[in-house]
Amino acid sequence: MIVIIGAIIVTASVLGGFAMAGGNILALVQPSEFIVICGAAFGALIIMSPKKVLIDMCKQAVGTLKGSPYGKTTYEELFKALYELFMLGRRNGMVALEEHVMNPETSTIFMKYPGFLKNHHAVSLLCGGLRPIIDGKVKPDQLKLLLETELDAIDEEHHKPINVLTKTADAMPGFGIVAAVLGIVVTMGSISGPIEQIGHHVAAALVGTFLGILISYGFLNPLCVNMEFVGLSEMAYSRCIATSVIGFANGMAPIMAVEVARRGLSSEVKPSADDLESMLKGVNSGPKG
Repeated sequence: MIVIIGAIIVTASVLGGFAMAGGNILALVQPSEFIVICGAAFGALIIMSPKKVLIDMCKQAVGTLKGSPYGKTTYEELFKALYELFMLGRRNGMVALEEHVMNPETSTIFMKYPGFLKNHHAVSLLCGGLRPIIDGKVKPDQLKLLLETELDAIDEEHHKPINVLTKTADAMPGFGIVAAVLGIVVTMGSISGPIEQIGHHVAAALVGTFLGILISYGFLNPLCVNMEFVGLSEMAYSRCIATSVIGFANGMAPIMAVEVARRGLSSEVKPSADDLESMLKGVNSGPKG
């Protein structure tokens, strides 16, 4: 919603200022220029992007309309789920976690926290971090490298669509110049016509340059920055899970493993130490078996 409001403000400011200066807004309605600029940009986007990157870019762009889903309530569910899971492992041994890690969809612990369970990437990261420890495939001190490698891969995958869209945004002024040059070509073809017609063609050509710059700096580049912030919030959530799992695997008490993860959060979503303690006091320590 904030993205839409910002786009409306940018559009209203540009058109309003143009109208206040005595300009005719209808003079900016040049479909041919719009088709040249946006069509060329879309074609370049397809040329430079694999199919998966295009799909991810669309998903991330739509995601900016909703804003970051990782608020205080999301972290509260995460901390409770982690704490309950760790308490079970601490009391009954790591083997007791196997049924929850191998089949998270039917886990009696995860089912208490539907918001967390719906986040398939987060569930996969948590279960993927605990599974090697339960199976005995890696030592606790080796888990950090394993999870950091996975986090780096997640981060790289998220940045690919942003990089592609940023390059497209940077190219928009150039496509605007292409549209303007085509407009000048049309103008030169009718140079012997009435002065009003020549003026119309020149104005249309200049609108091409105007649209290229506006779309780049007024819409696409800000959208890329917003996508980056949403991605950072997702990475912070994933890193929170990884940090907590590493702490628990290395022998930390469940509440301290969660506390370490809490300390790495930004002030916007980080509960205080007292809030965390109160939050976890009400958590059922999980099934006995």
